[in-house]
Amino acid sequence: MRIAPLSEADHADWAPLWEAYLIFYQAAMPEATTRLAFARLIDPAEPMGGFIARESSGAARGIVHWIDHRSCWTPGDYCYLQDLYVAAEVRGQGVGTGLIETVADAARKRGCSRVYWITHETNKIAQGLYNKIAERSGFIQFVKKLT
Repeated sequence: MRIAPLSEADHADWAPLWEAYLIFYQAAMPEATTRLAFARLIDPAEPMGGFIARESSGAARGIVHWIDHRSCWTPGDYCYLQDLYVAAEVRGQGVGTGLIETVADAARKRGCSRVYWITHETNKIAQGLYNKIAERSGFIQFVKKLT
């Protein structure tokens, strides 16, 4: 797999993976929000970005998105790995690990002090991977929607 930062040229390959990710989590998003998300992911002025994993044939097989933000706990920013999706046919082949490590390497170069992420409690397969490459923080997430 070759992993590279997302660019405008990746939109046609990113979009089906993004849609599959939303379906996996039984979520829907307005097209305008999806367009805005992609525009932000490729805008170097935004504190966020993404990577795409491709086979040597060029077929896109995974995506990951990240967002940097300040913290009161460390001088370095935190990098929130917001979305990670690997196509079902290549799961278990190191694509997810490669995408996470690429985010971590890039975050380290930006001076971030940590990378963190969440997953749904039912996503046991992903948790198996995460338990191998990171620590569980023990924190439970709560969400109060505002819109």
